[in-house]
Amino acid sequence: MTFLKNVKYKNQWRHLSFWVGVWFFYAYFFSYQSTNWSYVVWFSTFLLPITIATTYFTTRILLPQFLLKKRYWSFALYSFYTLVLSIYLVLISIFLCLILRANFSVEELPLMSRNVFFTVILVYLVVGLMGFYSLLKYNLEQRALNKDLENKILTTQLQFKDQELKYLKKQIHPHFLFNTLNTIYGFSLRKSAQTPEMILKLSSLLDFILYQIQKPSVRLTEELKHIQDYIDLETMRFRDTLKVKFEMDNINEVIQIPPMLFIPFVENAFKHGEILDGFLKISIQIIVLEGNLKFSIQNTFKEKVKDTSNRIGLENIRKRLELLYPNQHDLVISQANNLFKVELSISKIQAYEKI
Repeated sequence: MTFLKNVKYKNQWRHLSFWVGVWFFYAYFFSYQSTNWSYVVWFSTFLLPITIATTYFTTRILLPQFLLKKRYWSFALYSFYTLVLSIYLVLISIFLCLILRANFSVEELPLMSRNVFFTVILVYLVVGLMGFYSLLKYNLEQRALNKDLENKILTTQLQFKDQELKYLKKQIHPHFLFNTLNTIYGFSLRKSAQTPEMILKLSSLLDFILYQIQKPSVRLTEELKHIQDYIDLETMRFRDTLKVKFEMDNINEVIQIPPMLFIPFVENAFKHGEILDGFLKISIQIIVLEGNLKFSIQNTFKEKVKDTSNRIGLENIRKRLELLYPNQHDLVISQANNLFKVELSISKIQAYEKI
């Protein structure tokens, strides 16, 4: 409350100081080539209230109520009325000063006060200056409000994106685990000696899922290690019917990516891939070149199977990429000649320390 009072008093003193300055400006202007100081003081005093009334009517009513609301015809009409009334009041001021301080002698009037046109221009010079200041202040306030609104909208969008990313990650967990546990279940039914090793691999993957995935980003090398663990699990399951080619080039320790960005692609290749000519063939390639990351994976499949490009894992990855790398990624999914292929490129990958 005290702060508001201080602001109010400060504004009042500013206005008072400004109008005192305008009065001295009038006195200086009308005293040009004149020694009739009594007339100059009286005329400046009469002229000041007219200027104040015209200024505040313009800045408080005409501009905000008509011009800024784009009511141009009303603004033009009321501006004309204001001009006519102000000219009329200026004429009355000149007439009163002529009677009271110049004894009806035009020769005794200061040179600059004899011309009504120049006097009105002087009044509207002050009105125009205050009008310009009022519009400038309004424009700056609107910019500040728009900036604040943009920041609030941006904050809301970021919160929404964060919640959506968390939701998409939660979708990935059960989808990934379901496929892996199915593999271990099949081995346990056969009482395979490789079951303990598969459980060990799965525990490593679970550690990654439960702890690392909570981070906004992980090292690319960590992601690739867990992809290798997943491939090892699937190799045990497919045995001699699997051929996997996993190539990496120019992988840097400092490169970071969102956790589990590539594993769903690998998972889909194993889950939806088909054995042709006795083998399920999967080729994975990851290359980092000049800050751009290129990931590609392809697997064999039968032409007659329906399109798998919109399955849950790939669809989630599409949404995550749109949220994490807007206008910085290109995802192409194609299928031809018994090959299902995914190609992903992300530009300026090294510019992101936290994603």
